[in-house]
Amino acid sequence: MPDFALAQRAMKTAAVAALFAILIQPFTARAETPVPVCNTSLELVRLTHPLQHVARKLSAGDALTIVAIGSSSTAGAGASSPAKNYPSQLALYLRNRFHKTTINMINRGVNGEEIGDMLKRFDQVVAVKPDLVLWQLGTNSVVRDHQILDHGAAIRAGVARIRASGADVVLINPQYAPKVIVRPEAAPMIELIATSAKLENVDLFHRYEVMKHWYNDEHIKFESFVSTDGLHMNDWSYACFAQGLGVAIAEAAERPVMSATAGSRPRP
Repeated sequence: MPDFALAQRAMKTAAVAALFAILIQPFTARAETPVPVCNTSLELVRLTHPLQHVARKLSAGDALTIVAIGSSSTAGAGASSPAKNYPSQLALYLRNRFHKTTINMINRGVNGEEIGDMLKRFDQVVAVKPDLVLWQLGTNSVVRDHQILDHGAAIRAGVARIRASGADVVLINPQYAPKVIVRPEAAPMIELIATSAKLENVDLFHRYEVMKHWYNDEHIKFESFVSTDGLHMNDWSYACFAQGLGVAIAEAAERPVMSATAGSRPRP
C-alpha cells in the first residue's frame, strides 16, 4: 500500500512538472526573441515637402481621405490580419493624433503588381477624391529583375495624374529585406524612385533606409521584422513603419501652420 501511494504521488508530481513546462514554453520562446523597440526618429522619416492639401483639410476640420495604393506591402502580405497591415495601423495612428478629424483610409493594395499594373487602376484612386495618396512601388520589379527602361516616365506620369486630382503625394520605396537587397535591380530602383520624386517635387518616404537603419544601426535581426518568406514585413514592422509614416505625415501637414505662426523667424 505505501508503495502504491508513493507511485501515485510520483505520477502526480511528474504530471504537474510536465504541465508547468508546457505553460512556460511560450514565455521562454518569447524571451529568446524579444520584441524590438520601435524608435521613430523624425530626422530619419521627415518628408521634404509640406503636405499643403492635408494641412488645409486639417485646419478646416474637414474629413481626410487617404488612398494607399501599391502591391503586397500595401495589401498586407505577412500581416496576421487586415487590421495589422500598414494602412490600417497608419489610420489608427492618425486618428489618435488628429482625434477631431475624420480619417477615411482606403486600401488599394494588390499582391504582385508592378508600376504599370498600378497605373491602370489610378481611375479608382482619383474617383474617391483623395486628399493624400500613398504610392508604394518598385518591389516586384526588383525581385523579378525587371529593368525599368523608361527612366521613370511611368512613375512621373502616375504622380502627375494624382497631383491633377488635387491630392498630395507620398511615394514609398521598396523594403529592406533579404530577397530585395540581393537583387541587382535594388539599388537602381531606389535611385530611380528618389530621382523621380525630386524631379516632380513630391515627397518620398524612405522605407528602404528606415528598415536598413533597423538592421544596421538598431541591430534588429531580419527574423524580427521580416516574415519567414524573406520578403514581406510582419506585424511589428508594419506597425513601426506605420508609426514612422504617421509621424512624417503629421509633421509635414503641420509645418505650414507652424511656419505661419512663427512669422518671419527662421525654422530651427
